[in-house]
Amino acid sequence: MTDIMYVTKETLEIMRAELQQLKSVERPAASKAIAEAREKGDLKENAEYDAAKEAQGLLEARIKKMESDLANARIVDISTIDTTKVSILTTVTLFNMNTKKEVTYQIVSEKEADLKAGKISVTSPIGRGLLGKEVGEVAEVQAPAGTMKFKIEKISA
Repeated sequence: MTDIMYVTKETLEIMRAELQQLKSVERPAASKAIAEAREKGDLKENAEYDAAKEAQGLLEARIKKMESDLANARIVDISTIDTTKVSILTTVTLFNMNTKKEVTYQIVSEKEADLKAGKISVTSPIGRGLLGKEVGEVAEVQAPAGTMKFKIEKISA
Protein backbone atom coordinates (compact mmCIF):
# COMPACT_ATOMS: atom_id res chain seq x y z
CA MET A 1 0.00 0.00 0.00
CA THR A 2 1.35 3.40 -0.94
CA ASP A 3 0.85 6.43 1.22
CA ILE A 4 0.45 9.84 -0.35
CA MET A 5 2.87 12.33 1.15
CA TYR A 6 1.82 15.99 1.08
CA VAL A 7 4.76 18.37 0.82
CA THR A 8 5.50 21.94 -0.08
CA LYS A 9 7.14 22.74 -3.39
CA GLU A 10 10.38 23.60 -1.55
CA THR A 11 10.48 20.22 0.21
CA LEU A 12 9.85 18.42 -3.07
CA GLU A 13 12.84 20.21 -4.61
CA ILE A 14 15.02 19.24 -1.62
CA MET A 15 13.93 15.60 -2.00
CA ARG A 16 14.76 15.64 -5.73
CA ALA A 17 18.19 17.15 -5.04
CA GLU A 18 18.90 14.50 -2.39
CA LEU A 19 17.93 11.70 -4.79
CA GLN A 20 20.17 13.21 -7.48
CA GLN A 21 23.06 13.32 -4.97
CA LEU A 22 22.50 9.67 -4.03
CA LYS A 23 22.44 8.54 -7.66
CA SER A 24 25.18 10.70 -9.16
CA VAL A 25 27.71 10.90 -6.29
CA GLU A 26 27.13 8.24 -3.66
CA ARG A 27 26.22 5.34 -6.00
CA PRO A 28 29.45 5.65 -8.08
CA ALA A 29 31.46 6.01 -4.85
CA ALA A 30 29.94 2.77 -3.52
CA SER A 31 30.76 0.95 -6.76
CA LYS A 32 34.33 2.23 -6.63
CA ALA A 33 34.71 1.05 -3.01
CA ILE A 34 33.52 -2.44 -4.01
CA ALA A 35 35.95 -2.54 -6.95
CA GLU A 36 38.86 -1.47 -4.74
CA ALA A 37 37.98 -4.08 -2.11
CA ARG A 38 37.62 -6.79 -4.78
CA GLU A 39 41.19 -6.12 -5.96
CA LYS A 40 42.53 -6.99 -2.51
CA GLY A 41 42.15 -10.72 -2.98
CA ASP A 42 40.02 -13.59 -1.69
CA LEU A 43 36.41 -12.41 -1.39
CA LYS A 44 35.49 -15.08 1.19
CA GLU A 45 37.69 -13.50 3.85
CA ASN A 46 37.57 -9.89 2.72
CA ALA A 47 35.78 -7.83 5.39
CA GLU A 48 36.31 -4.62 3.40
CA TYR A 49 34.46 -6.14 0.43
CA ASP A 50 31.60 -7.33 2.66
CA ALA A 51 31.31 -3.87 4.25
CA ALA A 52 31.32 -2.17 0.84
CA LYS A 53 28.60 -4.54 -0.47
CA GLU A 54 26.48 -3.91 2.64
CA ALA A 55 26.91 -0.13 2.28
CA GLN A 56 25.85 -0.41 -1.37
CA GLY A 57 22.75 -2.38 -0.36
CA LEU A 58 21.77 0.27 2.18
CA LEU A 59 22.35 3.02 -0.39
CA GLU A 60 20.16 1.23 -2.96
CA ALA A 61 17.43 0.85 -0.34
CA ARG A 62 17.60 4.61 0.40
CA ILE A 63 17.38 5.39 -3.33
CA LYS A 64 14.39 3.07 -3.75
CA LYS A 65 12.62 4.65 -0.72
CA MET A 66 13.32 8.16 -2.01
CA GLU A 67 12.00 7.28 -5.47
CA SER A 68 8.85 5.85 -3.88
CA ASP A 69 8.41 8.97 -1.72
CA LEU A 70 8.78 11.22 -4.77
CA ALA A 71 6.30 9.12 -6.76
CA ASN A 72 3.75 9.48 -3.96
CA ALA A 73 4.44 13.15 -3.21
CA ARG A 74 1.71 15.70 -3.79
CA ILE A 75 2.42 19.42 -3.66
CA VAL A 76 0.27 21.45 -1.30
CA ASP A 77 0.00 25.17 -1.96
CA ILE A 78 -0.26 27.15 1.26
CA SER A 79 -2.39 29.82 -0.45
CA THR A 80 -5.20 27.30 -1.01
CA ILE A 81 -5.38 26.04 2.58
CA ASP A 82 -8.80 26.05 4.27
CA THR A 83 -8.31 27.61 7.71
CA THR A 84 -11.76 26.74 9.06
CA LYS A 85 -10.41 23.37 10.22
CA VAL A 86 -7.03 21.84 11.00
CA SER A 87 -5.30 20.36 7.93
CA ILE A 88 -1.79 19.95 6.62
CA LEU A 89 0.17 23.23 6.47
CA THR A 90 -2.17 25.03 8.86
CA THR A 91 -0.70 26.70 11.92
CA VAL A 92 -2.68 25.83 15.03
CA THR A 93 -2.63 27.57 18.39
CA LEU A 94 -3.68 25.14 21.11
CA PHE A 95 -4.37 25.33 24.81
CA ASN A 96 -2.96 22.21 26.46
CA MET A 97 -5.59 21.48 29.10
CA ASN A 98 -3.21 19.17 31.00
CA THR A 99 -0.32 21.63 31.40
CA LYS A 100 -2.46 24.81 31.17
CA LYS A 101 -0.05 26.18 28.54
CA GLU A 102 -0.64 27.57 25.08
CA VAL A 103 1.41 26.12 22.21
CA THR A 104 1.52 26.78 18.48
CA TYR A 105 2.35 24.14 15.88
CA GLN A 106 2.36 23.98 12.13
CA ILE A 107 1.02 20.68 10.79
CA VAL A 108 3.46 19.39 8.14
CA SER A 109 4.47 16.20 6.33
CA GLU A 110 6.82 13.68 7.95
CA LYS A 111 9.70 14.97 5.81
CA GLU A 112 9.26 18.53 7.15
CA ALA A 113 8.60 17.74 10.82
CA ASP A 114 10.88 19.60 13.27
CA LEU A 115 9.55 19.94 16.81
CA LYS A 116 12.14 22.59 17.74
CA ALA A 117 10.82 24.74 14.88
CA GLY A 118 7.22 24.13 15.96
CA LYS A 119 6.45 21.80 13.04
CA ILE A 120 4.73 18.51 13.87
CA SER A 121 4.02 15.67 11.51
CA VAL A 122 0.50 15.10 10.27
CA THR A 123 1.08 11.40 11.11
CA SER A 124 2.17 12.02 14.72
CA PRO A 125 -0.36 11.27 17.49
CA ILE A 126 -1.01 15.00 18.05
CA GLY A 127 -1.15 15.73 14.31
CA ARG A 128 -3.66 12.92 13.68
CA GLY A 129 -5.74 13.97 16.68
CA LEU A 130 -6.03 17.56 15.48
CA LEU A 131 -6.93 16.92 11.83
CA GLY A 132 -10.39 18.13 10.89
CA LYS A 133 -11.00 19.95 14.18
CA GLU A 134 -12.29 23.53 14.25
CA VAL A 135 -11.67 26.51 16.54
CA GLY A 136 -13.22 25.89 19.96
CA GLU A 137 -13.18 22.10 19.68
CA VAL A 138 -11.28 19.92 22.13
CA ALA A 139 -9.08 17.19 20.70
CA GLU A 140 -8.28 14.19 22.86
CA VAL A 141 -4.96 12.72 21.78
CA GLN A 142 -3.60 9.33 22.79
CA ALA A 143 0.14 9.85 23.25
CA PRO A 144 2.78 7.61 24.81
CA ALA A 145 2.53 9.73 27.99
CA GLY A 146 -1.26 9.16 28.19
CA THR A 147 -4.34 11.05 27.04
CA MET A 148 -3.78 14.73 26.32
CA LYS A 149 -6.51 17.30 25.72
CA PHE A 150 -6.01 20.31 23.48
CA LYS A 151 -8.50 23.12 22.91
CA ILE A 152 -8.10 24.71 19.51
CA GLU A 153 -7.73 28.47 19.95
CA LYS A 154 -6.75 29.63 16.45
CA ILE A 155 -6.10 28.21 12.96
CA SER A 156 -4.16 30.11 10.32
CA ALA A 157 -2.27 29.46 7.09
